Amino acid sequence: MIFNAVARRKVTPKRKTSLRVASLFSGAGGLDLGFKRAGMRIVWANEYDKSIWATFESNFPATELDKRSIVDIDASDLPSIDGLIGGPPCQSWSEAGARRGIKDSRGQLFFEYERILAETDPLFFLAENVSGILFPKNQRAFSNILEGFCKLGYNVSFGLLNANDFGVPQDRERVIIVGYRSDTKLHFEPPQKVTERPTLKNAIWDLRHSAKPARNGSETEPEPVNHHYLTGGFSTIYMSRNRVRQWYQPSFTIQAGGRHAPLHPQAPVMELVGPDVRQFVRGAEHLYRRMTVRECARVQTFPDDFTFVYQNINDGYKMVGNAVPVEFARRLASIIAKDFSGVRSRRRHKRLRGTVHQFGDSTLF
Repeated sequence: MIFNAVARRKVTPKRKTSLRVASLFSGAGGLDLGFKRAGMRIVWANEYDKSIWATFESNFPATELDKRSIVDIDASDLPSIDGLIGGPPCQSWSEAGARRGIKDSRGQLFFEYERILAETDPLFFLAENVSGILFPKNQRAFSNILEGFCKLGYNVSFGLLNANDFGVPQDRERVIIVGYRSDTKLHFEPPQKVTERPTLKNAIWDLRHSAKPARNGSETEPEPVNHHYLTGGFSTIYMSRNRVRQWYQPSFTIQAGGRHAPLHPQAPVMELVGPDVRQFVRGAEHLYRRMTVRECARVQTFPDDFTFVYQNINDGYKMVGNAVPVEFARRLASIIAKDFSGVRSRRRHKRLRGTVHQFGDSTLF
C-alpha cells in the first residue's frame, strides 16, 4: 500500500446544481449540517438510535431519514448520490473506551460503510473517527480499512486533525478519511488552518447567565430549551485531572455524556492535591458546574436555532458530544465542493485501484 447579461435584458444565471449526499450514522447531524452549509444537499440519512430521531427530523425536514440498522440497508434503498459521509461508531477505537477495535461488532461497522460505498459508487466519501483508531494495536485493522477503500477504486487521503485549527473553540482531535473516485484523478487536501483559534469566550460568554440546573439531576423543563446542566457528584476518575479551561482557552473535548462534560470557565482551575487527584478551590465550590447542553452545542459550533429534542438531559449531551463540529465539517466539505465544482456523478465502466495519501504534519504509522 502507498502512503503517500445582455444589455437591457435581464438574464437569470443557471442555477448551480448542488452535490447530492447521503449520510450514514448521522446522529444529530453535525456532519450533515456542515455539508449543507457548504452548499450540498443531504438527500438521505440513516440513524438507528431512536432517541435521536426527533432531533434529526426537526432540524432536517427535507431529508429522508432511514431508521433501520445499516446491516439491513441495500444500495437500492438509497437515492442517486454524489457523496457518502458518516462516522462509524467510535467506542471500539476510543482511548476512553474498551478499545476492542475491529474485533468489536461496532468496529466492524466500518465494513458496512464500505459495502454501501461499493454499491452506490459516489464521486467521494468522507469518514470521521477518533484518534484511537491510529493506536499501534489498531494499525493492521486500520490499514485493512484503507486497503478496502483503495480496492473500491478511491484515492484515499487521511490524517489526524484538531478541530480547533479549523474554527472550532475546542481541542478535538479526529481522524478524517476522504476518498475521491480514482477515475477523477483527484485527491483531497485539508483546508488551511485558521490564524486565530477561537476560545470559550468567543463561544459562550453571552450564555453565562442562562444556565439552569436540571430538575432531579437529569430532567429538563420546556424552557429554556437546551439551557440546563446535569447536576450530581463527580467520580474519582473525573476528579483525577483538571476539568476547567479558562475563558481565553479552547474547551476540552465535548464528550458524549453529561457526567464527563467540561466544567464552566467561571470556575478557577482545579487544584492538584495528590497523584491524579484534584479538588475544587476552597471557597469557590459554588462556581463549579458542568456546561449546559446549549453551551456544549455552541462549542460544537451548532447554531442556536438547532434544537436538541430530549427529556433526559443525558440524551442531549450524548447527541451533542457524538456530533462532528459543524464548522469543522463545513470547512472540510467546502474543499470537496470546490474540487467537484461543476462535476456530476457518473457510473464507471471499470474500477481503477486507488492509492493512499497521508496528510498532516507528521507520520502517523
